[in-house]
Amino acid sequence: MENTFLYGTEQLTVEKAIAISNGTLKGIIAPQAREAILKSQRDVQEIVASGKTVYGVNTGFGILADTPISEEDTRTLQYKILQSHSVGVGQPVPVQIARLMLITKVHALAKGVSGVQLTTLERLCAHIDEEVTPVVPEQGSVGASGDLAPLAHLCLPLIGLGEVWYKGARQPAAKVMQVLQWEPVVLGPKEGLALINGTQFILSYATLAVARLFNCLEAADIIGAMSLEALTGTQAPFDERLHELRPFEGNILVAQRLRKLLAGSEIMQSHIDCGRVQDPYSLRCMPQVHGATRNAWIHLKTLTEIELNSVTDNPVIFSAGDTISGGNFHGQPMALPLDYACFAAAELGNISDRRCYLLLEGKWGLPMLLMKNVGLNSGFMIPQYTTAALVTENKTLCFPASADSIPTSLGQEDHVSMGSISGRKLNRVIDNLEQILAIELLSACQAIEFRRPLRSSALLEFAHDHVRHYVGFAEEDRIFADDIREIHAMIANERFVKEVNGFAREKGIDL
Repeated sequence: MENTFLYGTEQLTVEKAIAISNGTLKGIIAPQAREAILKSQRDVQEIVASGKTVYGVNTGFGILADTPISEEDTRTLQYKILQSHSVGVGQPVPVQIARLMLITKVHALAKGVSGVQLTTLERLCAHIDEEVTPVVPEQGSVGASGDLAPLAHLCLPLIGLGEVWYKGARQPAAKVMQVLQWEPVVLGPKEGLALINGTQFILSYATLAVARLFNCLEAADIIGAMSLEALTGTQAPFDERLHELRPFEGNILVAQRLRKLLAGSEIMQSHIDCGRVQDPYSLRCMPQVHGATRNAWIHLKTLTEIELNSVTDNPVIFSAGDTISGGNFHGQPMALPLDYACFAAAELGNISDRRCYLLLEGKWGLPMLLMKNVGLNSGFMIPQYTTAALVTENKTLCFPASADSIPTSLGQEDHVSMGSISGRKLNRVIDNLEQILAIELLSACQAIEFRRPLRSSALLEFAHDHVRHYVGFAEEDRIFADDIREIHAMIANERFVKEVNGFAREKGIDL
């Protein structure tokens, strides 16, 4: 079926997960997955009937794993776990994160080894399709034993509790269920544990970060090339032969992109014999610095897509007689790459700020502070204060959450990942990075106009003109926050990169 994703059997990618969350792709439970889900449901029922002890089916949780639960109480146990573990605090996560949590939870449970009922998964799918999004507090997970608190809040609406976002409003789940004529789900044995055990909170933040950081990487190359042009830098350091001598994948790609972005520039040709020996590192080393961040992004994307197609709850039910209580819920495999990507994203902002500073110095034919009448005017001095503040804020966010572990569950869960904090921090760093790139783009567009009548390459002139549709040249001081807001929006919503890439395709250039 066109424009459909099959939960449980198809490989979920970052792009597909984002598309389902945006409503441009519809997820349905695959027929083969339905069979596996029903078999796993029967296996759990057989375990309960046989009296065989299996963690989370007929025992307590965590340190209470050795506490037996009677057959008549196995269902009640699942309701209690959703309520007792709903201890999240802080602001609600963005709606898109909560939707990604639903999507990734369905896909993991649809693998058919978690013992959940088909009707429960169908209700989770209905939440996605009808845009009934649970309200999930952002704090409370230690990133092991699963993202317990966030996932408990995510699944409270299944039993008529908690809150949801519906039609733009935050409402009690019970009220919305009444409107939609949904009855609360009757949970079976093991289901409550399967619903809250898993890494879907960490994973959803990772998924969104992969998409957002890629957009920033693409934008940074374009904006960095514009700054280089405005500063009459050379493209010699982007020579393919140089990067073959140190063949990191990200470095090679960035150098190639910069060569394409600068191809055919009149500005570049005008100073080819100017005698300047070397450019500052923030211009000359873009392939190495942007490229290193790309390498970190590649690593994060690879591991995120492994996790997107993994089973991360506990215990796993292979059959009624074959269950394993393991540690697939532990967030460490995602926590480490998320922290690595956090440093990498911060460095992309750091080098962007350095280029903002270079543009202001009044060197190489540019007016100081990018304005002719300074003194009366402050010019572009103060926007760089903002990039400096944001860069420092990002540095404070770079302490790796995964370096810490605090025991929980009276020592039963004695090592945890804190990956939930890693995922949230990375997205906060990207928030700041988008603002930094917006200020560099604002400054580069101002600076490049001092090179007239010379023109840059077709691609960079298009990028400049696109910005000028929204923000004009500054002859004198004005409220630059308004300009930053306009340009930030076109970066954050990916419009800037998409427009430049679309123009490149029209010209037959594969960026």
